[in-house]
Amino acid sequence: QGPVFATAIIAGTMGVKNTSQLIPFCHPMPIEGCKITINMLPDTRTVQIDCTVKVSNKTGVEMEALTGCSIAALTLYDMCKALSHDIVIAETKLIRKTGGKSDIGSGDGTV
Repeated sequence: QGPVFATAIIAGTMGVKNTSQLIPFCHPMPIEGCKITINMLPDTRTVQIDCTVKVSNKTGVEMEALTGCSIAALTLYDMCKALSHDIVIAETKLIRKTGGKSDIGSGDGTV
């Protein structure tokens, strides 16, 4: 079906940009930066997806980042399901958020 990771990154970016259309009460925001990385973790036979989103607004963009990861993961599933239906999307979690009403996370630069 084509380059799986590249396609998932494009889909995740589209998810970030369309979060306000997908989740009620999320405000549309001008996204200034979006970076999605997908890494194979061969020792555990897993894939890790990270999404970083930047804006200059007063509100945070954690929902945009979480949506970007989720859409990228769903795209990987869709493109790989012919190989196996045993694929599991195991965990989606916020690692770090700065801005908005509060900061969340380690503060050590980890995203």
